[in-house]
Amino acid sequence: MAVIDRLLAPDSAFQQRFFFVAKRFVAGESGRAAMDAIAALNAAGFSATLDFLGEDVTERSAALATRDEYIRLLEAIQKRGVACNVSLKLTAMGLLVDEGFAVENASAVCAAAHANADPFVRIDMEGSAVVDATLRVYEHLRAAGNENVGIVLQAYLKRTAGDIESAIASQTRVRLCKGAYNEPPAVALKEMPDIRRAYLRYAEALLARGTYPGIATHDERLIAAVRQFAAERGIAKDHFEFQMLYGIRPEMQRALVAAGYRVRIYVPYGTHWAGYFYRRIMERKENAFFVLGSLLKR
Repeated sequence: MAVIDRLLAPDSAFQQRFFFVAKRFVAGESGRAAMDAIAALNAAGFSATLDFLGEDVTERSAALATRDEYIRLLEAIQKRGVACNVSLKLTAMGLLVDEGFAVENASAVCAAAHANADPFVRIDMEGSAVVDATLRVYEHLRAAGNENVGIVLQAYLKRTAGDIESAIASQTRVRLCKGAYNEPPAVALKEMPDIRRAYLRYAEALLARGTYPGIATHDERLIAAVRQFAAERGIAKDHFEFQMLYGIRPEMQRALVAAGYRVRIYVPYGTHWAGYFYRRIMERKENAFFVLGSLLKR
C-alpha cells in the first residue's frame, strides 16, 4: 500500500509524466485550466460543479491550504461569471484531524460561496467509515444557518434508505450516486442489479418528495427509467438535474441537454489527479470497464 501511495503522490514521477492518462477525466492541474473547462461546458449548455482534488488529509496545514484554494476558486468563479458551484470532501477539510476543525473550514467555504450567483456547496460522501461524521458536519452547517449546503448519498450502502428519508424530511438537496468505494458486503450491496434497483427506488423518492435532487449516473437504463418516471408523474424538467462526470459519455450528456434536461458536469482538477483516477475510476472493476469503454469511443 505504501508503494501505491507513493506512486500516487502529487510529486511522484508517475504524476509528473502521465497526466495524459487522466486528462480526459480531469480538467487540469490548475484553477485557471478548470475555469477554461467550465466556460466551454457552459457554452455547450451545461452547468458545472468544481472539485479541488485531495482527500484523507492528516495535517492541519494541508487542510487549511485546501480551504484557501476553495475560497480563491469561489472568487475566480465570480469574476469569470461561469455557471458553476463547488463540491468538497470533508477529509480534505481536516475531518481526520478533528471534526470541529473540519466544520470550521467547511463553514468558511460556505460563507465565501454566498457572494456567488450560485452559492451552493455540495458535501461529497466518502467511504463508509466517515459517513456518520460527514452527516454530523452537514447537520452542524445547516444548524448554523448555512442553507446553501447539500450532501451526497450512495445507493449501494445498506443504510441509505433511512438517510434518504431523513434528507427528504429536512429538505436537503441530495446528489444520488451508485457509490464508487470498494465496501464490504456487510455494508454495501455488491451486485449491480441490486444496486440499480436501490438507486431507482431512491431516485423516485427524491423526485416525488425531495428538494431539487441531483440524479448522478451514467447508466442508460437508470436515466431512461428516471425520465419515464418524471414524465408519468408530471415532474417538470427544472425540478431536478442529471449530473455526470467530466469526460464520461459526452454524447449522452449532449443528448440530455438537447432533450431539455438540466445537466451538471462534475469537474475535478488539481495535482492530486492520480489518487482520484485510481481510487474513483480503477478501484471497482465496473468503473474500470466503464472508463476503458469511454476511451475506446473517442
